[in-house]
Amino acid sequence: MKITFLGGGNMAAALIGGLVARGIEAADLCAIDLNADSRARLAERFGVRTSEAADAAALACDVLVLAVKPQQMKAAVAPLAGQLSGQLVVSIAAGLRLADIGRWLGSGGQPYVRMVRCMPNTPALIGAGITGLYADPAVDAAGRDAAERVLAAVGSTVWIADEAQIDAVTAVSGSGPAYVFHFIEALEAAGRALGFDEATARKLAIDTTLGAARLAAGSDEPPAVLRERVTSKGGTTAAALASLAASGWHDAMVKAVAAAEARGRELGDELGRN
Repeated sequence: MKITFLGGGNMAAALIGGLVARGIEAADLCAIDLNADSRARLAERFGVRTSEAADAAALACDVLVLAVKPQQMKAAVAPLAGQLSGQLVVSIAAGLRLADIGRWLGSGGQPYVRMVRCMPNTPALIGAGITGLYADPAVDAAGRDAAERVLAAVGSTVWIADEAQIDAVTAVSGSGPAYVFHFIEALEAAGRALGFDEATARKLAIDTTLGAARLAAGSDEPPAVLRERVTSKGGTTAAALASLAASGWHDAMVKAVAAAEARGRELGDELGRN
């Protein structure tokens, strides 16, 4: 499978690294990027072919991964309009809908439709991401398998039946690492307030978060049950959870994710305008 990346930033580098680690030959990978430094880093690190523009060799691929910033996508794919001949197009650009990308890539008034829209998250940079994928109905089983193979190189994957839910994926898992980092910040601050130095407070906060996530991931039981097992009636954990409940923490989290989802839909409207 030959794969070309349009864009050579951090996420593209993570995907390329994951694919190479999983046995894809570097000779079968190509990255297109305007930035000479980015091209040099990718070529040196992975041994892949790089190009400043989408030349014939770059387009002789099975999968084209669109890995440029959403705000730059329309201009970046303009040279490709009408140039594709059945390649599977995989977009990892947040917010952009397939209909808009397909319109930009199409020709003669006909949109390009063999596309998959994906939403990875930043833990993909260490191979621990999760990606939601949605395939246009024009994509067959082989195309879905190819898209999943690309994104599974940096973590786990889930398929979404309705493209509109990709905005919800963005809100839950795409933005989710920031929520977790914010929680770690707060737990670290609480540790410092109780007298720990910064290094100790940070280690306690990070390792607790990491261990709890691993425990949840390895358990067949829901997080609520795991939480209850840590919570003794009248104990310290119960006191902390009662305080969180009184402050409306749970509802605030739900509202925050809803706000992220709404903003994702707004961005789709804004970015898809001609």
